[in-house]
Amino acid sequence: MKTLWYYSFRILVKTALFFYIKRIKVEGKEHIPQKGAVLFTVNHPNALIDPLLVATTNRRMQHFLVRAASFKNPTIKKLLATLNLMPIYRIRDGVKELAKNEAIFDQCFSIFKKGQALMIFPEGSHNIKRTIRPISKGFTRIVFGAIDRYPDLKITIIPVGITYQNPSEYPTSVSIKYGTPIIANDHYDINNIPAATLSLRTQVREQLKKMVVHIPNNEKYQDVLDQLNNAHTDYTEVANVNSIISDGTITSKTKKYHYFLPLKILIVLNSLLPWLLWKHIAKKVDEIEFVDTFRFGINVVTFPLFYGIQTWIVSLLFGWKIGLIYLGTSLVLLLIYTKFESIPPKSIPE
Repeated sequence: MKTLWYYSFRILVKTALFFYIKRIKVEGKEHIPQKGAVLFTVNHPNALIDPLLVATTNRRMQHFLVRAASFKNPTIKKLLATLNLMPIYRIRDGVKELAKNEAIFDQCFSIFKKGQALMIFPEGSHNIKRTIRPISKGFTRIVFGAIDRYPDLKITIIPVGITYQNPSEYPTSVSIKYGTPIIANDHYDINNIPAATLSLRTQVREQLKKMVVHIPNNEKYQDVLDQLNNAHTDYTEVANVNSIISDGTITSKTKKYHYFLPLKILIVLNSLLPWLLWKHIAKKVDEIEFVDTFRFGINVVTFPLFYGIQTWIVSLLFGWKIGLIYLGTSLVLLLIYTKFESIPPKSIPE
């Protein structure tokens, strides 16, 4: 039953993302083993949208490690557990809370033993900047702990790079790259765990730096970012952009953008209550990385409900045929705006 619920929810989210994101460009899925223990190590620019994109662009049923703060509400905690989400505690959650990670690690070991997949964000936190930050050693503790407990267990690590064209903006495009498999066992050395940890962290980070748009996080970061934005860069062309950054030759250019303002106004008027609700909640979102998460979550719930109610009202007034035409037209207009509107890349705050 839990598996049926997971995949049903996955279909719902995948459908919603289709209406929410302009283009999802996926590469490297052939690298993902169909069976056996897998750890997806993912960069983390955009809060909860990141795991949703990874979970809906490959076929493996996954378990997720997310920050413990998401589990404070008992009802939400039960819901998240049904979707294979598990809390991970950090020092900011309190020193005493860190002891709870031992039980979580045991669950991870069991997941690998069963030949299942786990997703983790080794940067340790979300950050919208276009750079790969230092990789924490937490994920190495999990894979090495599992291998230590089950010596015959093989664990494959798949780095996953996510790059957004316009993080926190709607609509946006996104690139998702699945990297070359890394066999954790090849790095494991019980006699020299620190060296094994450094080796694995380094290999994962080096792959991630090639799979996302990576601007070195130094004093030139903002200048390079501004130049790329002025050049109207397509950030989803990751390899090309990284090549430009490496060469240091960024040429400004003009590009025509589509602005479907009349269509946007029509969609807003047709979706007025969900739009007003989002505008009200948006004022309370104090982290830019959570803008997409809250907007997407609100839209998933309110748009189907609101459109359903409006369709019912139109059907009562004019008949079911007209009601279905209204619903179909509303969805088509929304899809046209999502798939064809384009906005210039914007500067991301440091």
